[in-house]
Amino acid sequence: MADSGDRVRSFLGTGLAFPLGVDGRGGLALASEEQAIERSIRLILATAKGERRMRPNFGCGIHDLVFAPNDATMEGLIQYHVTEALGWWEPRIEVRDVDVLTSPDDPAQVLVSIRYVVRATNDERNLVYPFYVIPGEE
Repeated sequence: MADSGDRVRSFLGTGLAFPLGVDGRGGLALASEEQAIERSIRLILATAKGERRMRPNFGCGIHDLVFAPNDATMEGLIQYHVTEALGWWEPRIEVRDVDVLTSPDDPAQVLVSIRYVVRATNDERNLVYPFYVIPGEE
């Protein structure tokens, strides 16, 4: 009989690694458990709404902000879009906090820090997603 740890691990799942790759035996590389969740989050955030033909609502609305001025309003909109997208498309996690900071080295790079909890294990994690904007002309 499987213990509860095995049931939790099977709930988290295993799927194809993204980007697609080859494992050491020449087969398709797989991502499992927490790694699969992190890759799923990155995929959701990297996909613009409307980009997938058969699933037009899949993705995140942050891509509409590429030309927005890099200010507090844009930061609030990024927080909203990230929280909304992950709430809809990644049921294995609960988003606790989304923090948005402009990179000190590059004003076109916005660092989106996502603090979340894996529901099945109650494991708190953090992921930083880089988002790029087109800086406005001064």
